[in-house]
Amino acid sequence: MAAALMLQGTGSDVGKSLLVAGLARAFVRRGLAVRPFKPQNMSNNAAVAADGGEIGRAQALQARACGVAPSVHMNPVLLKPQSETGAQVVVRGRVEGNAKAADYHALKPKLLPRVLDSFAQVSGAADLVLVEGAGSPAEINIREGDIANMGFALAARVPVVLVADIDRGGVLAALVGTHMLVEPEERNLLRGYLVNKFRGDKALFMPAVDIVAKRTGLVCHGVIPWFEDARALPAEDAVALDNRAPAKAGAIRIAVPRLSRIANFDDLDPLAAEPDVAIDIVEPGRPIPAEADLILLPGSKSTIPDLAVLRAEGWDIDLRAHLRRGRPVIGLCAGYQMLGARLDDPDGTEGPPGAVDGLGLLDIETVLTGDKRLVEAAGRELSTGQPIRGYEMHIGKTTGPALARPMVEIDGTDGSVRPDGAVSPDGLVAGCYLHGLFASDDFRRAFLARLRDGRPQTEAYESKVESTLDALATHLETNCDLDALLAIAERGV
Repeated sequence: MAAALMLQGTGSDVGKSLLVAGLARAFVRRGLAVRPFKPQNMSNNAAVAADGGEIGRAQALQARACGVAPSVHMNPVLLKPQSETGAQVVVRGRVEGNAKAADYHALKPKLLPRVLDSFAQVSGAADLVLVEGAGSPAEINIREGDIANMGFALAARVPVVLVADIDRGGVLAALVGTHMLVEPEERNLLRGYLVNKFRGDKALFMPAVDIVAKRTGLVCHGVIPWFEDARALPAEDAVALDNRAPAKAGAIRIAVPRLSRIANFDDLDPLAAEPDVAIDIVEPGRPIPAEADLILLPGSKSTIPDLAVLRAEGWDIDLRAHLRRGRPVIGLCAGYQMLGARLDDPDGTEGPPGAVDGLGLLDIETVLTGDKRLVEAAGRELSTGQPIRGYEMHIGKTTGPALARPMVEIDGTDGSVRPDGAVSPDGLVAGCYLHGLFASDDFRRAFLARLRDGRPQTEAYESKVESTLDALATHLETNCDLDALLAIAERGV
């Protein structure tokens, strides 16, 4: 087995995903074959893996940091929330059903052997595996049957380093409290901690290192300053939408309604990275601004319920007013389905069974049934003629006259061409199933040129992600004891 190290958080959103990506790139630069692994993830922001299934977006980014294609074994269990108490359960990239929280709690022990087998497969191709926990091991009220944190670490015999977020406050309590709450056999796996998102003078924090050592015996392996460029990397959790940079003066304004189960919102990242583009996440209770240049309806894990949210907020009325001003609307995946005349979920795949009227802006109808389509794709966007790449991740069959005016064409492996999406007769409303198309620089440049009145600004998004991963690795090399972390992984438990 490869050497392995697990990063577990003292809470959610402490920066584990980012640290794993940065450490992966740093150790790859040392000549090691590195692989990421996350036993259990919960996110509606997913990616299509090279072996045909879906995994958490963070693990796809981490695989990229390692210089390898993402695999379903890097994130064997993915939970995609569909309601406040239920989620779709994806195992090794494929949907295995839906489960309420209590039902999934009982299911976890049955999943552990498959998780461990995936870990063994990932380890077989690596010198070092960097494992990411989920949430916090201090959540001992749901510890029984755990496969995400200490339950996995014990079963796989992997040493653990805690990650604490000092920016949110209470970092000493988080570290000491986590150490106190875990069981003695779990405590024996702890090998130290990292303090993340630090701002200010490190010298003022140094007395805290002695306090934590005295209370827990844990060693500090790094105090990591705030990494501002993290905004340039794809985010996994919708909480990232709350931390968007403020709008830029004179920018192209793209309004995105904040759906309750928004999914694959990293579609927005290449647009947000543009120096003169502002993504306006429209929260419930606020109308879509009249000055928006474009309205983009994003993906959703619960299409019909989120369509009801859109109507309840009056955003459907705002959409029609926007179109009367002669300004465009784009729908991606579930957003594309909402633009149609009718949506039917006969089997209750995404919520209670039933059918509803869509927004009626495209002459299409969608039935949410059949197997989930999970494929990488490339082709061209037809209005600009520019090449695009991305992936499909959806259920449902869409039919209707508007399909005769597709938005994109997808190239088949056999040389064929397949149309996808639809465009309204006046060209103002368009949608398709392809996620990730805005990451295609030439297409994004041509698309935004229509909105920016000829101003020739654009970013090279893919190279920006790569340079940011390199900058993150350098940031961690400067502020972490990488030798100590690697030694912990190699010694094991």
